[in-house]
Amino acid sequence: MYPFTLERPGDPASARRLGSAPSAQYIAGGTDMMQLLVDEILRPEQLVALDGVLDDRIEVAPDGSLRLGAAAKMSDIAADPDVAVAFPVIAEALLLSASGQLRNMATIGGNLLQRTRCPYFRDPGFHACNKRAPGSGCAAMDGVNRTAAVLGTSDQCIATNASDVAVALVALGAEVHVLGPNGERVVAVDALYRLPSDTPSIETVLDPGELITAVVVPASPAARRSHYLKVRDRESFEFALTSAAVALDIDNGTIRAARVAMGGVGTKPWRMRKVEDALRGRPNGDDTYRNAAQHATEGAVTRAQNEFKPELMKRTVVRALSVVGGRA
Repeated sequence: MYPFTLERPGDPASARRLGSAPSAQYIAGGTDMMQLLVDEILRPEQLVALDGVLDDRIEVAPDGSLRLGAAAKMSDIAADPDVAVAFPVIAEALLLSASGQLRNMATIGGNLLQRTRCPYFRDPGFHACNKRAPGSGCAAMDGVNRTAAVLGTSDQCIATNASDVAVALVALGAEVHVLGPNGERVVAVDALYRLPSDTPSIETVLDPGELITAVVVPASPAARRSHYLKVRDRESFEFALTSAAVALDIDNGTIRAARVAMGGVGTKPWRMRKVEDALRGRPNGDDTYRNAAQHATEGAVTRAQNEFKPELMKRTVVRALSVVGGRA
């Protein structure tokens, strides 16, 4: 492992200051960072430890909104009874993430900022990875690309975003609170991630040293009737081929509001706005689900090994909608 110094700040302001150094990286639960360090994907000169610095509370406000401190553990959020009742899609997405041991360590803030699982990014033996080595190329284009993204790609990168819970948070319109040199700012989770374009190595809109301090999810009738469906090669400790986070507000058999996002298919968690538009105001039922799901693949660009994804995307959306709609 590459040598580094470990800093233990006493408060978020000190952490932000230390983290703004040119070769600094934050570490919280460490479930992703440790692997990146061991494999020497990252070689920071200093690590800034966030344990004991950031808030880990899980709170439902009087207005029904949910606030998650950035250091809240994935397992604690998934087990919280208020989350399970008012935001089931979040609890389900977390329980389908990683393993129980990792969920006990991983934080919600760290999960949102985890790096892609593209094998070419994760293996420094491959030179061509624009995320890891800007300007080196993208080996996945003509290599192993079965799990690669089909939405939001560029000729520089087709790596898929790995977070499950980010998909649920995008669907529900969640926001992250960010601490920076000019104080706090609020960023929609949907806007947190950048498309690769010609700079795949810049993955988020966060500036150097900025810290996620909390995640806030607004209350809504749709959030209470929500579901996360994950399609993968095996039942545990596997990343999504496709996934869907769905939330519906249904009144007298009519869909009044719909929120849909997908994972495993985009270079960022992908909000399905045209699917939502096709659901809104329509009768709750299979025909509506199938018609709406046709919009899920608009703009999809496949490679040699992931041509199956568009059809699987539509089926994933229909199945997730059927689960939620059946609860009406």
